[in-house]
Amino acid sequence: MTHGRGKKAGRGAGLRGGRGNAGLLKHKYMHMIKNMPDHFGKHGFKRPQSVIKKDKIINIGKLEQIFPEKKEIDLGKEGYDKLLGGGNIKTKMKIKVDSASEKAISKIEEKGGEVILPEEPEVKDTTDAEETFEEKKQEKSPLKPQTENSEKKQETNK
Repeated sequence: MTHGRGKKAGRGAGLRGGRGNAGLLKHKYMHMIKNMPDHFGKHGFKRPQSVIKKDKIINIGKLEQIFPEKKEIDLGKEGYDKLLGGGNIKTKMKIKVDSASEKAISKIEEKGGEVILPEEPEVKDTTDAEETFEEKKQEKSPLKPQTENSEKKQETNK
């Protein structure tokens, strides 16, 4: 007896046309085209974990809690990479850190403190470099400038 379900309805996944993604290239093809446009192919790019760098940050509101009684703090030695401006401080501090937000620097300087950042190397002016590149290009040019003798030879050959 079929109990009103048809011939194959009681046989496993027969009523739904197969389990899961079965039949996507056959009897469920139109469903896949309409409802799963990104089903096939590669999508996106996963960056290698060795390239991804996550800065360990700290807000200035946590400084007095984590480092009580300290007036000079080297956050690089403590394991922090960046100082952010969340929260407030009550005392003046001298903080050495690799990078800091403008808000953090202004809040510390308001209390009479100081933020020491590493000095950035000077950027060279690129306008001179373009001129020297053009000069070098002309010097290395395989075409030799024509002299009077070479011009006379060309005229006699004609």
